[in-house]
Amino acid sequence: MTVSRSTRQRDVITRVLHDAEGPLGVGDVLERARTDLPALGVATVYRTLKLLTDQGRIHPVTLDGETRYEASGKGHHHHFACTRCQRVFTLHTCPVALPSGTVYPGGFIVEAHEVTLYGQCPQCAQAS
Repeated sequence: MTVSRSTRQRDVITRVLHDAEGPLGVGDVLERARTDLPALGVATVYRTLKLLTDQGRIHPVTLDGETRYEASGKGHHHHFACTRCQRVFTLHTCPVALPSGTVYPGGFIVEAHEVTLYGQCPQCAQAS
């Protein structure tokens, strides 16, 4: 069975996002996908990210004004952004006990929350 070029590109980009330790920017996706597809172009990455987002297979995450992408279906989680190496990691535990429906002081009704922690990842902390 022959796989079309666009399907191969889509599969590689999907795998890159699925295997990532956290959400990736477009440049990171391009760099990692070029391991398997050296001729891959940035326009194809953008088109594929839009298609995968429209299909609900991935979703955008905005951190410090930059849009990054991660695979959907990871459940409730948060992120850790390393201030040295700039990588972003997925945290699988929630540091905030604030369930949906909680009434926050002032009358704010919580529907959801996002938390990003900043600091040094283990590799960068060890190198200090």
